[in-house]
Amino acid sequence: MAKPLVVLALWLASIGVIAPDSIARAEEFPARPITWVVPFAPGGITDTTSRIVAEEMSKTLGQSVLIDNRGGGGGTVGTEQVARAKPDGYTMIYGTQGTMAANVTLRKELSYDPLKSFLPVHLVGESPNLFVAFEGAPYKSVPEFIAYAKANPGKVTFSSSGVGTATHLVAELFKSVAGIDMLHVPYKGSAPALNDLIAGRLDVMFDYPVSVGPHVEAGKLKVLATTSPERLHGFPNVPTMAELGLKEMTTQSWSCIMVPAGTPAPIVDRLAAAAHAAMTSERVRTHFERFGTRPMRQQKAEMIPFIESEIKRWGDVIERAKLEKQ
Repeated sequence: MAKPLVVLALWLASIGVIAPDSIARAEEFPARPITWVVPFAPGGITDTTSRIVAEEMSKTLGQSVLIDNRGGGGGTVGTEQVARAKPDGYTMIYGTQGTMAANVTLRKELSYDPLKSFLPVHLVGESPNLFVAFEGAPYKSVPEFIAYAKANPGKVTFSSSGVGTATHLVAELFKSVAGIDMLHVPYKGSAPALNDLIAGRLDVMFDYPVSVGPHVEAGKLKVLATTSPERLHGFPNVPTMAELGLKEMTTQSWSCIMVPAGTPAPIVDRLAAAAHAAMTSERVRTHFERFGTRPMRQQKAEMIPFIESEIKRWGDVIERAKLEKQ
């Protein structure tokens, strides 16, 4: 007996709504490994998160989901490449708060539209940032750092995984809220930025617990605060920004899976189901909770209002910080 989805697809094809060849592709999908482009360098939260989710998705799909790191341009390089990819479900993009929200305001000539060039598949997770400093820095708390920055205007440096990324924008928000001036030094990913921070060539950085945790445990970095709503299980002695009187600094960064616009709906459904199985798996939940990340359950059309609200929120931050468009 034909599956209900196939019967519906055949009927839609008979009246010209979808092409018969898309039905065949959807029925066979996936017939080969799927490439999930992560538009940042290896080693950061995007890389770590995508690999564990990819492994869980592979179990449902019956094919490997391979990670392809394509860093550059604050995530725009890899994202633009996927926007131009064949819409057959075999190329996905790891979208972020930066690439799918902030860049709408920050980039002068963005060659893609987050909600026109792509179809949403599934949200992945939201995570707070840890405010970390070089271990040898002269300040041991956020108040001490703010005092130091005010005494050395424009001389304090902060790194990020790229212009327009969440690690950049949360620092710009911090500058505005704390009333300080810092010099931004962008990198093509979190890992190289952290390497220079550990070496003492930079002063501070906002980054994710999963990225900075091992360096903190090794005594190479010190944590001054977290942007989470409450203290993190893995860092119980680290105060939240809200506890320190900086309530506007309570913020979570997010990520998602998207595919090129035009990808057949049955294929998007298949990918969304595999992503949902991954997000609700014990392995992903346990891994995420260790670092204060919350798996997100919204998928497909449910994601659109959320992304639209994030485009507005971070657009306002960019305008308030008077960031020069890239």
